[in-house]
Amino acid sequence: MGVDVVRYRLVRAGPNRRRASYVAAEVVADPDDVLLELLKRVRGGGRTPLLDRIDPLGELVVGADAVPQLLADLRCLAEAAEAPAERDQIRRLALLARRCLHHQDVEIRFEGD
Repeated sequence: MGVDVVRYRLVRAGPNRRRASYVAAEVVADPDDVLLELLKRVRGGGRTPLLDRIDPLGELVVGADAVPQLLADLRCLAEAAEAPAERDQIRRLALLARRCLHHQDVEIRFEGD
């Protein structure tokens, strides 16, 4: 019951498309619940306000405008990481988020099981 993180990109409407839609472009999976367990440890401390909103059974959509806050939350999360797997998961999430910094046509979704 992990929380997968998916970067979506906007595909604009065109001749064969009636309207714009988002398609998955990159996934950071959490099959061993590494991110979920780390989030449980830091939740509610006030240092990760965006990540505190993640619902392990739902979805949290982070727009391109909120990516700087996400990166700040990930830095705080990294301070709580104890195991190599936790540090690796945060590093992969930060890389995904940094790829979104200069693009307004993306969003990141935290997708619970």
